[in-house]
Amino acid sequence: MTSSSHPPIHRFSLEVSSEVDLHRNFQLISENGITGSMIEIIDVHGKDFALMAISNPVHLHVLGPLGHYGFSYNLAADARIDGDVGIGFGEGFRGGSVRVRGNAGIGFGVAMRGGTLAVYGSANDRAAAAMVGGELLVRGDVGADVGVGAYGGTVLIGGDTGPRLGDPQGELIIFLRGKAESLTSGMVEAPLRKRDALRIGLLLINASIRADAKDFRRIVSERTLIAERERKRGEVDPNWR
Repeated sequence: MTSSSHPPIHRFSLEVSSEVDLHRNFQLISENGITGSMIEIIDVHGKDFALMAISNPVHLHVLGPLGHYGFSYNLAADARIDGDVGIGFGEGFRGGSVRVRGNAGIGFGVAMRGGTLAVYGSANDRAAAAMVGGELLVRGDVGADVGVGAYGGTVLIGGDTGPRLGDPQGELIIFLRGKAESLTSGMVEAPLRKRDALRIGLLLINASIRADAKDFRRIVSERTLIAERERKRGEVDPNWR
């Protein structure tokens, strides 16, 4: 481990360090309380099952592409990845923030529960599948079955999507700037409210994506839209009995 003066930089090789070694070093760095300490991860070479379940609030810069299931079950790390990521990246993601400066494979953010995942390229099929919470952002296009089986959370897509966008059984909210090949039966386009525009703006800022909130459309379940309309009607004309 080497470090420079300001800010301190630590470097670890995925060819040399095991996951156990990495977690031990992340804990030591975190316990030292060096705010803003940057950790560079080198010799990445598309490694599978790398950097999983990080529980310390460390700042990582991954210099290269990662393979399948990278950063799964992340709890606290904040990371930037310079390269593509494979299948199931961020599965079970629970907290922290990871930004991918590349493309993502099938199942990006599957079963995500919290935190923020962002990809600055495109994502393959089944992104946000079985999502429960958190925020997932894709600057480019996304494949088929976005959000299939999702219970909640927020998805923001800057490009187009494939068929069967969304899942009407849950409370997933999708903000879409491009076009969807088709919506899943039971999903509808809903008016963009002022609070939605504010939320989109914050999501774009947090993910460092340049775009205008008014260019996005809101996609929700038909059940959610009906409930919103009934709630609004009740506020305007309450039924006093």
